[in-house]
Amino acid sequence: MSPSQMHAHSSKPTSVRLCDGCELPVDLVEVERGKSAHCPRCNTHLYRGGKPSLSGDLALAITCLLLFVPSHFFDFISIRLFGVMIPATLPAGIFTLFQEGYAMLALLIFFCSSIAPFLVCSSVVAAHIGLKYRQFKVLKASLAIVQHLKPWVMIDVFLVSIAISCFKLQDYSDIHVGVGLIGLLLLQVATVLLITRVSVRRYWEAYDPESHYSPHEKKLHCHHCHLSQPDGTVCLRCLSPIHHRKPRSIQKTWAYLIAATVAIFPANLIPISILLTNGKRLEDTIFSGVASLVKSGMTGIAIIIFVASIVVPVAKILGLSYLLLAIQFKRKVYHKHRMTIYFIIKWIGRWSMMDLFVISIMMTLVDRGQILDFTPGYGAVAFGIVVILTMLAAESMDPRLIWDNYPDENKNNESLNE
Repeated sequence: MSPSQMHAHSSKPTSVRLCDGCELPVDLVEVERGKSAHCPRCNTHLYRGGKPSLSGDLALAITCLLLFVPSHFFDFISIRLFGVMIPATLPAGIFTLFQEGYAMLALLIFFCSSIAPFLVCSSVVAAHIGLKYRQFKVLKASLAIVQHLKPWVMIDVFLVSIAISCFKLQDYSDIHVGVGLIGLLLLQVATVLLITRVSVRRYWEAYDPESHYSPHEKKLHCHHCHLSQPDGTVCLRCLSPIHHRKPRSIQKTWAYLIAATVAIFPANLIPISILLTNGKRLEDTIFSGVASLVKSGMTGIAIIIFVASIVVPVAKILGLSYLLLAIQFKRKVYHKHRMTIYFIIKWIGRWSMMDLFVISIMMTLVDRGQILDFTPGYGAVAFGIVVILTMLAAESMDPRLIWDNYPDENKNNESLNE
């Protein structure tokens, strides 16, 4: 949807909000249903038009919670391997990883595929309870969970990983689709609808409208309840600590990036998977696995794995490093381009989990002790660390720092769109 036309704030009306991304004061305008308002300077999404009912969020959240049963406890695929039917459920691969001593990988996969989606959906239900019974602590805690865990909901990545696993196994076995896969597909549709629809700001507006606060000037924006307000240390509405910028944002982001850079070498040099077939032990790094897929005629799958597992982590590290250097060297041009890079980095990071999901599925379907045997390598552990650290780095960075060196429009005729 194209952004609705917004105007930079010039006077000091009470109907003004500070942009989350660049802290530009913008006048609030009515937006048609189905359209969205974006910041005219950095293009950050501000709010959606219309007034969708919060009860719709509740209905979707309950639907998602009900779909967790078939999607997690029914077989999503089964394979016939050497005359034996081997079913796969979502928790089975996680338990297998635990049994094989890969607890960190198991927890990461379980968190992204099950815990995060479940907590987001149940927190939406809890937010409605807090709203109905005016329970401030319940509302605040549940909305904080929704806001922080949205990026970690990766059911869509898991579904793509199932497809890739099926392609890898098609030469060794017959594949059968189970009821659980239908449940996963329905859960993904419902979850996407919920995540794109739910708005933390709308819940806070329903609890305590912004119109109750009419300060003469607004210098701080609360990233928890999205209330713009005067200088202070605690939000007037949600009582969360507020800051002009995230504390130690640059230091934290650099720390995560340096650690991720160190971990990316073993992640790419040490085997990520080990396959035993017909008495032969095949150890694959990420790159050799991609090369094997190309030799097997699965070029499309190879490209997907190459982009998700090699290009994306490296691009995130380089991209965030560039943004941090531009901030620290106080670059005064191309702010909007750097903001676009930041948006892209935030969006692509989750897809690096694909290879780890594939490993979990393969562990479930290819039983140990048979002629065909699959186990993860220690490169998978290093790769999991890279995924976590790069996502934490993106979350730690404060995008408003990009705009701290933006020229004063009163002194420079530079366009907002550069």
